Amino acid sequence: MFFQKKRPLMFRYQGIALALCLLLLESTPAMAGGYLRVCADPDNLPFSNQKQQGFENQIAKLLAKDMKATLSYTWLKQRQNFFRQTLGAYRCDVVIGVPSRFDRVLTTQPYYRSSYVIVTRRNENLNITSYDDAALQNLKIGIHSIGNDGANSPPAVILGRHGLAKNIVGFSMWGDSSVKDPQGLIISAVAEGKIDAAIVWGPIGGFFAKKYAMNLTVRPAPADPEMTIMPFEYDISMGVRKDEAEFAERLEKSIERNRKRIEKILSTYHIPVIKPDSNSSITQPSLGSAESSRNTR
Repeated sequence: MFFQKKRPLMFRYQGIALALCLLLLESTPAMAGGYLRVCADPDNLPFSNQKQQGFENQIAKLLAKDMKATLSYTWLKQRQNFFRQTLGAYRCDVVIGVPSRFDRVLTTQPYYRSSYVIVTRRNENLNITSYDDAALQNLKIGIHSIGNDGANSPPAVILGRHGLAKNIVGFSMWGDSSVKDPQGLIISAVAEGKIDAAIVWGPIGGFFAKKYAMNLTVRPAPADPEMTIMPFEYDISMGVRKDEAEFAERLEKSIERNRKRIEKILSTYHIPVIKPDSNSSITQPSLGSAESSRNTR
């Protein structure tokens, strides 16, 4: 009788103890146990994929080795709630690529800067420097559709502002599971003549245009000087939880020690990189032997 009366109380204490253990596990600080735990998208080249073929995968591998840590991943599509379900849930500790000063995380110092680019066919000889260029009026212009959160990309906003909404051809950023490298379909559409131009984030344009080296050009997409709140260039950093400044500092020191190696990785993946001392000069990706002789690396 005595045992039966006390049994619920004992189970209650066990439940509390289990909850505390789970809480401690979930809130384990970064680098605990010697692991560099990265949050990443499993199918988002050129940035990352589950086979670790993206440039962010290579950078993560480089930093893990430098920090004498074991690299591990939590994989989740980078859509709504990505940060809440990864960093926020303590399932991993760092996102390798986020816009600098992104307000949902604590960001490191930037390790590269890139721009939106405009990809066109070489034989069309298009060199668009303004969205008021008459040549745009008859072009089919591809842009990525970002999702269902109501946020339009800078290209979508600026094309609409200049009366070019009717010219837009939308492409899914993600596609379904049966589509390989859906981010690159927009570049293939330019090469195949289905659209006339694509305005995409620089790493996507540079990486996927390499396949069509002699047929496509990749140039910085012009920003709208009257839309300063809608920049086309962004510094890219690593993101950690806001209360982990010490971990962010360790990452920054590792980035600095490996800056030349990181630059080489970016170059290998044909990522257009803007020089730090310039607001407009962009180091374009090599698009083949003929193009590389004209590009600044």
